[in-house]
Amino acid sequence: MAQAVGILEVFGLATAFVAADAGCKAADVTIEHFDKNKPGNADKLPVPLIVCIKFRGDIAAVEAAMDAAASAAEGISGVVDKFVIANPEEGTQKMLKLNAFDKN
Repeated sequence: MAQAVGILEVFGLATAFVAADAGCKAADVTIEHFDKNKPGNADKLPVPLIVCIKFRGDIAAVEAAMDAAASAAEGISGVVDKFVIANPEEGTQKMLKLNAFDKN
């Protein structure tokens, strides 16, 4: 069985680091990758960059990490969205490896 994944989108890279740190301290999880997205309406957002944090671990740990990370992010610039996938299928697992930070 695959590890669960928690996907947390937040405003800004600094918020992502604080949220990831809080999530990792709250539960036994690892970070898959950060990803970034600059949406078309970036000039209307509180911070013009959305960063996605991907936590991996067992479902209980991922849920605990997501709660801690989201709480930390809300205290800074905010959460865009969040999802937990208890048992991602193989195609989804491949997509989790993608990240735009490796692109120029």
